[in-house]
Amino acid sequence: MEWIDITERLPEDKEKVICFLPENHQYLPGKTGETRFDPIVILRFVDQFFEEGSKKFEEYGPHFWLGEGLSNHYFSDVTHWMPLPESP
Repeated sequence: MEWIDITERLPEDKEKVICFLPENHQYLPGKTGETRFDPIVILRFVDQFFEEGSKKFEEYGPHFWLGEGLSNHYFSDVTHWMPLPESP
């Protein structure tokens, strides 16, 4: 499988895919402020998530990436994606 640039093609609405986030730093547990660079994440693409005319729509665009727990991301956070492989 190869990475697909989001400017070339988007996943289907609500499709779960592997995403590349070049600036994805996650805070580690505790209060140390330490982070971990975690550029590859599984997310679900949501087409037209923000309502047209809303503040979020104007600032981030219509699409959104849903993750698990606190790993949701704005559309611009992801640069590339690829389909999940088939289960064994």
